Amino acid sequence: MKSYELQGPGGIDGLALLDKPMPEPGDGQVLVRLKAATLNYRDLLTVKGGYGSRQKFPLVPVSDGAGVVERVGPGVKEFATGDRVIGSFFESWLSGGPSTAKMRAALGGSVDGVLTEYRIFPEHALVRTPEHLSDVEAAALPCAGVTAWSAVVKLGGIKPGQTVLTQGTGGVSLFALQFAKMCGARVIATSSSDAKIERLKQLGADHTLNYRATPDWGKKAREWSGQGVDLVVEVGGVGTLNESIRAVRIGGTIAFIGVLAGPPASDLRLPLMVMQQQRLQGVTVGSVEDLQAMADAIALHRTKPVIDKTFPFDQAKQAFFHMESGAHFGKVAIAIG
Repeated sequence: MKSYELQGPGGIDGLALLDKPMPEPGDGQVLVRLKAATLNYRDLLTVKGGYGSRQKFPLVPVSDGAGVVERVGPGVKEFATGDRVIGSFFESWLSGGPSTAKMRAALGGSVDGVLTEYRIFPEHALVRTPEHLSDVEAAALPCAGVTAWSAVVKLGGIKPGQTVLTQGTGGVSLFALQFAKMCGARVIATSSSDAKIERLKQLGADHTLNYRATPDWGKKAREWSGQGVDLVVEVGGVGTLNESIRAVRIGGTIAFIGVLAGPPASDLRLPLMVMQQQRLQGVTVGSVEDLQAMADAIALHRTKPVIDKTFPFDQAKQAFFHMESGAHFGKVAIAIG
């Protein structure tokens, strides 16, 4: 089989396509023929060595993949050859709250990922693909989808009539917009591109803000929503946190996910967060149980992930460069087989 591998933090050009022996599934294991993968910003950081001691080398990168069961090992009861499946981001986090042990095996970081033609998964880490999704669409779910689900539904607890603010047009942000609308919430969406803003409206955004044209977008979001938004899905990091604090209502939540933006131009408004009893909630993907719950909701509502562009397997490097450019709207995908 062919598999991409990183020998060290050599950047995108350090990705090498290698021939490897086909693995055989053992007790409780499933051999999956990967059909598609999608990229997250975390995958780009990993390729560049930005995950430090949490990643191993050599490493098969990329966490999010979907495929078809090729063979099952002894004792496997839930899956059979031909089943379409998705692999969970954390293989050992089955349910409940997070812990060091549950979060130890993170695909494409501390353990090999899915940028390969075949991979062994433990039976308990697989979820069936919703029937209405293609393999490319299904491959968007494990990290970006579950992260947005955790932020909006599981930890955010969004209810009908509430207001959610999303930032940008990456995978997590678009999933968050879709899940917020699924919950009956209003959505304020931001972007630096007027063309992308038009696409956000088509996805259901109720109000949009160009954060370059409106640098005080947090204040504007608060004004539009009345008392402030109930939840901000914060993917920028400290560079956007000040405006997120301005946007959130008293007692509201900031789901802190990403580190896309640079450092803030001024001091953080932490006193305002204290005075307004806001909650800063860290979000790191979720469990197999969360993946299943999200897949069930997606199947019920027939939600379609937003795919920006799909690259062939032998052009995986170009997929990373495309993501690095920031030109994408939604998920950058790689068709494996």
